[in-house]
Amino acid sequence: MKITYVKEIEVQETPHKMDVRKLYDKDSAQAVHIELKPGQALKPHITSVDVFFYILEGTPDVMVGNETINV
Repeated sequence: MKITYVKEIEVQETPHKMDVRKLYDKDSAQAVHIELKPGQALKPHITSVDVFFYILEGTPDVMVGNETINV
């Protein structure tokens, strides 16, 4: 078993300019921790993989295609 501590992982350089850390990165899957502070937002973009969100706090708007949902 491997234990991963988010705060010990290096912050990735991204166009979004926020706290992004890769927790797991393999050809078959990737897990990325993204911390958004109040008022921050990801820039609209297209991903080459399926994405899921695990929201710990807050009620963000998530846009998929032309649809925006408040979660």
